[in-house]
Amino acid sequence: MKAPKSLYNLILANVAKHIALTAEEKKFFCSLLRVKKLRKRQYLLQAGDVSRFEQFVTKGCLRAYYADEQGHERIVQFALEGWWIGDMASFFSGEPATLTIEAMEDSELFQIDRNDFELLLEKIPKFERFFRILLSNAHIAHQRRVLSHLTGGAQERYLDLRTKYPSFEQRIPLRHIASYLGVTPEFLSRMRKQLAKKK
Repeated sequence: MKAPKSLYNLILANVAKHIALTAEEKKFFCSLLRVKKLRKRQYLLQAGDVSRFEQFVTKGCLRAYYADEQGHERIVQFALEGWWIGDMASFFSGEPATLTIEAMEDSELFQIDRNDFELLLEKIPKFERFFRILLSNAHIAHQRRVLSHLTGGAQERYLDLRTKYPSFEQRIPLRHIASYLGVTPEFLSRMRKQLAKKK
């Protein structure tokens, strides 16, 4: 399925933050992308399946989470327009995914499968640098999040999230934000009320 030119411009702008492509390279890269549409609450990936794609969000909002042995969901990532999402460990290793990825809104994505991903790196080696930067940024973000949970309080994590991603509270249910922060929805609600009183 072909996508509107504006959507290709979105992903090309994302790539251009880190590497410069010629017109021919842009054309080849876009030829490898496939459009995926999801309805709200539809799964993109379920834990136990092998992740065969990396995805770039062109419309909508998704969440990636894992469920513990008690069935409690622990959200590890949100993804809005202009963000990449996937279970990278499963994609690169071929092992079953530990994450489930679900659309929280009607969503559209570009997908690239593993074979085309390898072809892209072979034909345009500079994409090695692009995806290395993505992986490095993801690792840094994960490390900071772990340290925040170990050394910071819930209020600090919430304020940091609100500062970095002000649109989250308009688009993401509070129960999911609470899960991402590692607190209960009730605790988050009380904290928000206390912060509102301080204004």
